[in-house]
Amino acid sequence: MPLVGTEHPQSTSISKVAVVRRPAASLADGITTFIDREPIDVDLAIRQWEGYVEAMAGHGWEIVEVEADDSCPDSVFIEDAAFVFATTAVIANPGADERKPEVPPVAAALETLGLDLVQIEAPGTLDGGDVLKVGSDVYIGLGGRTNQAGIDQVADLLAPRGAKVHTVPCDLALHLKSAVTALPDGVMLGWGPVTPREGLPPVLAMPEEPGAHVVDLGDGHVLMSASAPVSAEQIAERGYTPVLVDISEFEKLEGCVTCLSIRVRTTH
Repeated sequence: MPLVGTEHPQSTSISKVAVVRRPAASLADGITTFIDREPIDVDLAIRQWEGYVEAMAGHGWEIVEVEADDSCPDSVFIEDAAFVFATTAVIANPGADERKPEVPPVAAALETLGLDLVQIEAPGTLDGGDVLKVGSDVYIGLGGRTNQAGIDQVADLLAPRGAKVHTVPCDLALHLKSAVTALPDGVMLGWGPVTPREGLPPVLAMPEEPGAHVVDLGDGHVLMSASAPVSAEQIAERGYTPVLVDISEFEKLEGCVTCLSIRVRTTH
């Protein structure tokens, strides 16, 4: 079964796997960078995470769960540990040293899926949340967590696999996908105050910050935060069916719907 080299595949015969990680008991100690720290209700966060996973499973995604690690407060934001392009899993070298221990168990889980693993090495740094794939184009945010050396390594690793890597200066949000994601048709969504000013195609401005974050569930459904009801209406007007999940506790830690899973699609 070859893997699809895009976040937005067109095939109708697609198997979908979501790799996830249960919130750590230490979640409240997670890093905040661009927003003020707020109290975290860990029990509520766990229920919200379970709702997120149920939404994915309910739309045909097989769930692969990586064991929780209470020594890694941010480990629920599993997408930062790796991203997948075609048959390759690019294993991150997180820009925050305290997040580096999150990576090996995630890499092991991805290897069990039959993916080829490649590693970003120092001095390069890369967080998966900085990587936005649209077809063969791979947009990577250059900011506090991902440096140019990391981006250059991705370009070298993925060029033989048909990827075109673009550097996007990103200094107004934690990660590129904190600011911009894309609909299944490739239309980019952003929230004006943090949308990068260069390096991207035109971006459709959304009225709420969480409205800039979507996950393609397949069959015209997109996962969105319940914190963006007006944005969801606008997405519905474009012909999609929004699936809303409450992730308010994760949003207090600069999280969004994209960073709570690593999504792998295979074709038959």
